[in-house]
Amino acid sequence: MIDVIVAGAGPTGLMLAAELRLHGVNVVVLEKEPEPTNVVRALGLHARSVEVMDQRGLLDRFLALGTRHPLGGFFAGIAKQAPQRLDTAHPYVLGIPQPTIDRLLAEHAIEAGVEIRRGRELVGLSQDDDEVAVELADGTTLRARYLVGCDGGRSTVRKVVGIGFPGEPSRVETLLGEMELTASPETLAAVMAEVHKTQRRFGAMPLGDGLYRVVVPAEGVAEDRTVPPTLEEFTTQLHAWGGTDFGVHSPRWLSRFGDATRLAERYRTGRVLLAGDAAHIHPPTGGQGLNLGIQDAFNLGWKLAAEVNGWAPQDLLDTYEAERHPVAADVLDNTRAQMQLMSTDPGAQAVRRLLSELMDFDDVNRHLIEKITAIGIRYDFGEGHDLLGKRLRDMALKRGRLYDLMHTGRGLLLDQTGRLSVPGWEDRVRHVVDLSEELDVPAALLRPDGHVAWVGEEREDLLGALRKWFGAAC
Repeated sequence: MIDVIVAGAGPTGLMLAAELRLHGVNVVVLEKEPEPTNVVRALGLHARSVEVMDQRGLLDRFLALGTRHPLGGFFAGIAKQAPQRLDTAHPYVLGIPQPTIDRLLAEHAIEAGVEIRRGRELVGLSQDDDEVAVELADGTTLRARYLVGCDGGRSTVRKVVGIGFPGEPSRVETLLGEMELTASPETLAAVMAEVHKTQRRFGAMPLGDGLYRVVVPAEGVAEDRTVPPTLEEFTTQLHAWGGTDFGVHSPRWLSRFGDATRLAERYRTGRVLLAGDAAHIHPPTGGQGLNLGIQDAFNLGWKLAAEVNGWAPQDLLDTYEAERHPVAADVLDNTRAQMQLMSTDPGAQAVRRLLSELMDFDDVNRHLIEKITAIGIRYDFGEGHDLLGKRLRDMALKRGRLYDLMHTGRGLLLDQTGRLSVPGWEDRVRHVVDLSEELDVPAALLRPDGHVAWVGEEREDLLGALRKWFGAAC
């Protein structure tokens, strides 16, 4: 029997599948589309997702095909320089189109031993105490111990298991596409500068080879957003907002997106779980959607693998929802706020000007950047040291780098005392005796996702943390 079926071969599903394979879990990914899409819905990775790739030894692949951009200007498009000394070794946005991200993650998953079956659509499922039966459009049935729906905002998995998806429908819609145009760079710059005084959802960004990414507000909200817009809709709306259509022609693809904001009532029903857009949708302001899904997968992978492999402590799998649901709720709130700040209404524009003034204060600017990039997340592990629940950034050790020690997906005890040990947990936790001038605690226990589960130097306290997060000793 398959251990885990993952529905959806987007970034969330591919990242999750690879994380499960790191722990020997038998994984099959089902994707209804026969071929990967060339539609560029996301444009890059924020700092926390860059850290995730670094923790798994993948970052060089992404850096080779991406471009590093400054961090400023991501909250509602308000341009400010990033504050100094952000708590990350990667203080940049890595510009890299989603099809390239998908390809790199698919290659990584296949190398790890994941089976990806394209052109296989999930249409139904049932479950009992022992397994999930997945029905496919071709009439076949697959069985697995667990199923994870990573199948997008219109998730079939979520609908079939009856998980509610409350929130707000779209009130505004935006047209998005890749096409060629004839206008000069000077004309583009002048028109965009004028329109951006009141409307940020407008512009044409060069992609190279004469191709541009064009965005413009739609006239209204379409009844069915699965139907792509026409080039005529683009020209009409570009004229309406900018007085010119920039001579757009030869579209590569055309799409539309709304500002619907919804969050699943729960992330798990029995042996079925949700991750990524299947669990939450929100406007793309701040570029957080793809990153949020990858980070869902990074949190869930090792926990679900622990359950499959039989060593998970009680309720470990439940911490996935307990930790990630509040993170998604916060992203929904900040995207709602950003959409308000991008409104053309005079009141919203006044609030935008006020926030721009406040962002000149370093603490305000830092807080918003840490929110967008997800480096400010701290899971609630109870009272304790300030590091508890936070992810630990990469840092230099006497014999290398911290993240180089995390490629295998095990937990890590970074021991600066040389007096500690992990007897009975060696298969789940790597014990490294090393020193870092950047770490001011005697020792730190990191979960496989890099979040700090314990700090200190007392052996009995360490044993308690090991049992809590990594189960009973062998």
